[in-house]
Amino acid sequence: MKIEWAPIKMPPRRRLQTLATSLYVYIVLFLPFMSTFLTLFFLFYLSFMGRAVLLLYLAFIYYDHTIHFSNIYGNGWLPLRNNFLTKHMRDYFPIELIKTTELKPNRNYILACFPHGVIGTGVTNNMGNSIGKWLKLFPGVRPKIATLDMHFYVPFLREILRFWGLISCSKESLIYYLTKSNDPDHSDNKDGFTSNAVALLVGGAQESLDSHPRHYVLTLKNRQGFVKIAIRTGSAIVPSFSFGEVDIYDQVNNPSDSWLRRFQLFIKELTGVSPVIVIGRGFFQYNFGFIPHRRQIVQVVGSPIEVKQTFDPDPQYVDEIHQQVIKALKDMFEKYKHKYIENADHVHLVIN
Repeated sequence: MKIEWAPIKMPPRRRLQTLATSLYVYIVLFLPFMSTFLTLFFLFYLSFMGRAVLLLYLAFIYYDHTIHFSNIYGNGWLPLRNNFLTKHMRDYFPIELIKTTELKPNRNYILACFPHGVIGTGVTNNMGNSIGKWLKLFPGVRPKIATLDMHFYVPFLREILRFWGLISCSKESLIYYLTKSNDPDHSDNKDGFTSNAVALLVGGAQESLDSHPRHYVLTLKNRQGFVKIAIRTGSAIVPSFSFGEVDIYDQVNNPSDSWLRRFQLFIKELTGVSPVIVIGRGFFQYNFGFIPHRRQIVQVVGSPIEVKQTFDPDPQYVDEIHQQVIKALKDMFEKYKHKYIENADHVHLVIN
């Protein structure tokens, strides 16, 4: 295989974009493992006093997450969510955010986001570590992304996720954030925001296994948990679709009947994480590596789907709302695909 090298004469701006994106990707992909390794290393090799402090920290993490769901005030640490590097990372692809309707800051929302892709780059940037555009388009609405609950029990990793405004995807955590007061005078809203918008990558690890360029395969037919949460909390469901999310990475071919897919599903059942073998690019060449390709990602935020609040949702009503979400996503895909996908006539939406 002939290696395609990056040009030597490259504008410094593009080099900075690649550097910022590579830092982000390596943090997302490897920080959970590094954090776990460091915790074990310190437990074995710190002094007695150091181990005691670490054990106290672990006990605090368990208590804080169990009682307060690792809550962090407001929008987290804004310098980490909007800075020089996050701007260059957004410009690398580039990543866009499209508003189709108002999200009034007098209620809370669940954003049902698709597709997951390999690492959910579009949503993670727009609502996680580069939220400037979101704050302009949706004033008063805090963007929060729900991720795996187990991440909040891991030292070091937990703190970075909290500073990025991420929260646990556990049912208890989602209910906690989606029932927060919308009263401007409430003590929780002293930051000037009165609403929480919680983004759920509904397809999760399962959907990431189907992420290949120009293949929009959603895992949704049997995913109704987010609808039940919305009904219990009275939160509107906002469908969101990220065009181009599946194009930034390829992965080793893994058809549903292959041994690789069976192995990936086995690991996913054990850990909750899909071991996707990605094919990206490197810093100085374009053939292989963990850095995503420069492909535009456009996250379109749709119109809220209203629900009637009840603490014991009727299965028939849950299915009715679920079908509305599916229809909204199909309509959104057909409406915007010719604008954001090349040769869109040959690209179709599949919902499993």
